[in-house]
Parts: sequence; structure tokens; C-alpha cells
Amino acid sequence: MDEKQERSGYATGQLAKAFVTAVTHQDADVRRLAERRMRRWRQVMDGIADGTISVGERAPVAGLPVWATPEVVRGGFATGNAAAGGPLTPHERAVAERAGIPAERRAVFEHHLSDAGVAGLAELLDSGRYEVEVPEEAALPVVAWLLRAGDIAAALRLVEEIEPYADRLRFAPRPGDAPVPDPSVVSRETVGDVRAAVAARGPNPRIEAMNEALSVWNPFADELLEFWLADDGSPEWRERGRALLARYRGLAAVHTLCAKHRRPKENLGILRAALEDLVEGREPDRGRVRYAVRSMVAKRGEPGSRSHTELRRAQAAVAERPTHHALAQIVLSRLSALPQTTGVDDVGPLVRPVTGEEEALTGIPAGSEPPEALRHAVERALRAPIGALIERGVVPSAEVLAGLVPQIVASTAAETYADEALRLLMAAHYRAFRNRRSLLLLNLDHQVRVEELPWVRAVDGHRRVVDGTARTALREIGELALQGFPGTILPNPLLREMDTLARGAGLDVVFVEELAADIFMGAFSGKFLRAAKLAGKLLDGSLYARYYDIDYQAVQAIEDVSRKRRFRASDSQGFAGLCTRRAGEGARGHSVAANGMVIEQAQILTTHNLAALAGPVGVWPAPGWEDLARRAFGTVCRLLERVHGNPRPLGTVKDAAYAWRQTVFFLTMARTRDFAWLGEEAGRHPAHVRERLGPVLGGLREAATGERVPGARRFTGWAAGGHWMLDRARRRT
Repeated sequence: MDEKQERSGYATGQLAKAFVTAVTHQDADVRRLAERRMRRWRQVMDGIADGTISVGERAPVAGLPVWATPEVVRGGFATGNAAAGGPLTPHERAVAERAGIPAERRAVFEHHLSDAGVAGLAELLDSGRYEVEVPEEAALPVVAWLLRAGDIAAALRLVEEIEPYADRLRFAPRPGDAPVPDPSVVSRETVGDVRAAVAARGPNPRIEAMNEALSVWNPFADELLEFWLADDGSPEWRERGRALLARYRGLAAVHTLCAKHRRPKENLGILRAALEDLVEGREPDRGRVRYAVRSMVAKRGEPGSRSHTELRRAQAAVAERPTHHALAQIVLSRLSALPQTTGVDDVGPLVRPVTGEEEALTGIPAGSEPPEALRHAVERALRAPIGALIERGVVPSAEVLAGLVPQIVASTAAETYADEALRLLMAAHYRAFRNRRSLLLLNLDHQVRVEELPWVRAVDGHRRVVDGTARTALREIGELALQGFPGTILPNPLLREMDTLARGAGLDVVFVEELAADIFMGAFSGKFLRAAKLAGKLLDGSLYARYYDIDYQAVQAIEDVSRKRRFRASDSQGFAGLCTRRAGEGARGHSVAANGMVIEQAQILTTHNLAALAGPVGVWPAPGWEDLARRAFGTVCRLLERVHGNPRPLGTVKDAAYAWRQTVFFLTMARTRDFAWLGEEAGRHPAHVRERLGPVLGGLREAATGERVPGARRFTGWAAGGHWMLDRARRRT
């Protein structure tokens, strides 16, 4: 199978998944999203087939330049559409209508270059009230700024480069309601995002059915029981039965959530069926009626008795409590009154108890508290320093942190522009650029970088040197990541932000991303060797080096970085060969597991960026390195707890091995010789965790003391043909 067929096969699989969801899912909204995914994957397949989409290239769409933002679906595949393309937006149509020009994208582009258009863009720049959703929308505002700054040549060069695409791409932003917020505080989501998420939560069918049972069908069951308890066969009794049956039919037509009254084997169903027989002239099954009556009285007492009355009073109180859905409507009304495009500085007023005024409007009792789940959802709109969001649990993972960091990096990177209007524009542009989805790239190629975009290059000459800002931001973000999530490797999006800050600070440091094992081509770019050499300067002869049996002197001796015709970047065959040898015999094949074993050895040699942070960047965690080690080891133990009984445990074992690697690094930086607490912590977890960790802790003792420890093992995550940690547990069972 050639590469084109392989990529088409992946797209076919994704199309099939979307088709199944679109046909079978119960939720109409989910079906619509699946249909949208189907259309996009159909575009991918058609583009690969006719050659208009080149998989693995930086410019994957024929007719679009490398700087154009492509629409990208799962796996890094371009659909052939441009993110800044598509039909005219309402804003573009409004511009055309005000200017009296055709509602066409090129006409709108040309209007923006007129005197009136340039003046309007300049006014928009000064107001700060605009939203750059895709990077291309910053292009014409940059032109306006350059013209105002007197840099006519740069403005003309920029227009010349983007003009050929003026009929396909939009190059101006949409006016916004509010100026750009303070970059020192961030929110995980906007008020509008939270409002949409809360609104999408419909009523809980089980809760609604329960409340209907408590408030409607339980009282009716009591009436029905009283009717049969009063059975005297009199005409008045039978007439009462007719009225009761008519009442039942009216209730059944309106209250349809609870089905218990329709079940023939339920006591209520038995009494209801007997009532129908009685009213319609058939003889009821008296035996079944007596059985149902005795069962109901034995369980709850007769209606009107003390026990029965107390039970029904308690059930009525439960039914009268406002549902989560009803309380969500109160919170939604509060959210609706706020600006929708930013976060909020205080979520307290949004989740406070229901007020008297709100009770008068909705009937929900004053003092009712929004549920915890709803409070957590609203907290996602809280604007605060990232550290505070981590402490409150609003940022629960390194991946979520990576999504927030661009808001800070944007401001830091834009500090190099002296003019305030340009600084705000480039910060907004950077945030939009970081929303650009990564492409699937081959041959060691790299994603498009922000400095490659024509409008960024156009203002490069208007930068200034700002001492210390980028380095300080880099150190603070590194400390936040390590202190917040010590047992998690730094995710690739976060590494991209750190790389931007490091280059802005002029630091001689590289950050290496986590490589995908399924598309690994057996080569590492030269920066991996640089990162390993940097780690060697920090860790040569250390506990880390001894535990992982690393000869950093041999790493320092590798000097073969060169550019091969096959690759787009320089690579090191010596480093790749070292990683392959360290991975062992299992890595000799071409399976995903074999690739993962080689990649993991590169992570071990480079420390996967920990040495870069502890060394050149100067990260120093406030609680100390040993505190990070303790919390990282806690992550190891919690992950290994999940292995037991897990039908697919390998991913969890891998994550535990990564957390263990971080633990060993932090212990090395702490320069401690006290490892007793590791065994104590392991002892707090189930026996299967202690058994799996026994060889691992033995390996650490061996590295620390130099004494042979029987059964000691080095803990790595990837394995071909089964992991020893899982084999050990199987042998025990």
C-alpha cells in the first residue's frame, strides 16, 4: 500500500465513523455534527484523489500559499477549504452595503484600500474593539497601520502578496463589542461559551420522571388504593370509580414521563386495570386486587395513617425542590445580562442563591442553591491569573493550561512593538494564529510559524528590544506547568508557546515535542541531539543518568547533524541510532510499539524538556523539587491503580512511566538521599500497585546506592509484545 492509499484509508475510516453516528445517534444535534464531519471527510477524500490536496505538505491545498490557514480535520488532514474563506460574513455584507459596492469579497478588499476604508481601519485599530478570528484578518489593519506610520513600501509589498487571494480570503477583522481585555488575567471560556454549554443541558429525563411519579402518580395511587379499600359494591362506589377512571385518563394524557402506572405487573397497574374492568362491566380479578392492596398497605401503610402521611410528605418535599434544569434557567438569565465575548472577574453573583425577585418571576423558592455541577460550569468563565485558576481547579490539566497560555504569550510577544495600536493588533493576531490547527507533516517538516506570515514580516522593522519580559514569562509559565501538573509531560501546544518566548528572549535553548508513533519515520531532527546535549550538561553522572543508564559523554561526542535530501530539516543519524540501540531488540521492527520505544528513549535522553526548564530557563518551583517528586509519584500510583482490571492498560502504563521519569528527574534536582517515603506512599495503595512498583523502586535504590538489588527493573512505558509490569500481574493471578 503506497502513502496515498494509506492516507485515503484513514480518511475512509473517519468517514465511516461519521456516517454511523449520523445515522444511528439519538441526539439530533449530534447527528447534524456528524453529517458536517461527513461532508468534510468527503472533501478530504476527493481532494486526495484528484490531487488538489497534498497530504504531509506545509501548503496542502492547491492554489493557496503556505501562509493561508487551511481548514483541518482530525489527524491533521486539510479539507481543501480555507479558514478565512467561505461565504461573505454578515460584517463583510454590512461593509459592502455602507460603501455602496457589490457584495463580493474582492470589492470589499478594494474598499478597505480606499481612503475611506483605510481611515475606517485606522479608527478600528485605535478603538481596540475588533475580533481577529483567523490570522488573515490582521492583514489589512497592518496595511492601514503601515500607511499611517509612513512605511509605504512595506504596505505596498504586503498588498502585492495578498491581493491575488482577495476574492477567496477575508483580510479584515469583525468589529467587537469590547476592547481587548487585560492579558495578565485569562478565562478558560467566555461568558457566551458557558452560556451555550449550560443552555445545551436539557432536563434530566430520570429526574423529571421521578418528580412526576412523586407529585402525580403516587397521590393517584393513594386515591386508587382508598377506592379499593372502600369496596362495598354500591352504585355510589361504582360511580366514584367512573370518575376516578376519567381522572386517570386525563392525567395519563398529560403526564407521560413515568410509565409505572401502565405496567400490568405493578400494583398500581393491577388496580388500574381492575378499575377499567369494573367501569366497563367486566368482573375484576378480585384475587389480584386483594394481593395488590395487601402489598401496598404492608409497604407504606393505609392512606391517612401516620407512617403513610410522613412518607408522602417527605416525597412531596423532594418533588417540590427545584430541579437542576430549573436552576440552570436562573443562571442562564444572569449570564445573558453580561458581555458574551469575555470572562467575568467574579462568578459569585452568577451562582448565588435564588433571590426573592427571581422567585416572583419563576416560582423557584428564594434561597435555592445552584448545584455544584452548575457552579463548576460557570467557573470556567472566571477571569483570573492562571495560577489562581489552577488552584481553584478551573485548569485541571496541562492540556487545558496550554490552551490558556497563548493569551499571555500574545501580550508578551507583542511587547516588542512600540506603538500601542500595533501592539494590540499583533496580540490579537497571535491569539488567532494559535487557534490554527496543526497539519499532518512528513519528512521532519515543521508547522507554519507566526513570523512566516506576510503581515508579520511587514512590521518586523518596527520591533524594539524589550529586556527580560519574554524570559520572565517563560520562567513563570514553566513553573506553573511543573507545579500544577508535575506528573504530566508538557503537551506540544504548550511547548510551542515556550519556544516562542525562548526565541523572543534570545535564549539558546530548544524544546522538543512529543512525536506520534504511528507516523514516526525513524529520524530525529537536529534539535533532539541539541536537547540531549543540554540535558547532559545538567545531569551527567547524576541519579537520573544512573537510573536510565545514560552515557552523556557519548551523547556529547555525536557530531553528525546534516540535512538529507529526503528530509526538510537537518537530522542526526547518530542520535537516532543511539535511541534505537537503547530501545533494544523489540524496537527493530516497524510497528507502532517499536516506534514508541525509540521515541521514548529520545524523551529519556532529552528529559523531554525538563532539563531545558531547570537549566537555561531557570525554573525554580516555589515548593521545592522534592515536593514535585512526591506529587509526581502520587500520579504514578494513581495511574497504576487504574491498570488493574483494565482491558486496555497499555496507555495507562505508558502515562505512569512518563510520570515516573518526571519523578526521577525531580528527585535528582532535589539532591536527596531519602527515598523511604516512596515505599511508604506505595504502601497506601492496593497490593497490585505495590507489587508492580517493587522492581521500579528497586531500580532506583540500585542507581542511588550502586548496590545490586534482585529483581530491579527500569520503568519505561512502551513495549513490543507485552509489558513486563502486566506480565508480572498475570503470573500472580
